[in-house]
Amino acid sequence: MRGDGREWIVDARGCDPAALASLPVVCALLDRAVRELGLRVVGEPLWHVFPPPGGITGLLLLAESHLSVHTFPEHGSLCLNLFCCTDRPEWDFAARLREAVGATRVDVRRLQRHYASATAPASTA
Repeated sequence: MRGDGREWIVDARGCDPAALASLPVVCALLDRAVRELGLRVVGEPLWHVFPPPGGITGLLLLAESHLSVHTFPEHGSLCLNLFCCTDRPEWDFAARLREAVGATRVDVRRLQRHYASATAPASTA
């Protein structure tokens, strides 16, 4: 049996600083990702709002793994990470980040995470 997951590492720039500092805006972005990707949140989301000019750090524990976000209003940027231990469809991160926080540039790196394989022995380290 092979175990494959996907991880998305997303960097957005040129974002609206006010949106990046707004907990309701950032919550809505993550809620939309959860809803549209069919993810299952386990427990309560964790949020930390830094004093101005700082941003927001958020973490959702998922049955599939995790979704995290860090915003930097002082730099007009946002970093997001989604790891799913099961295959998921692609999500249009660029369009969603343009809509939610006004991002003008979005870089998405997608990784295949191979956490199990029938042919590879388990590590003993």
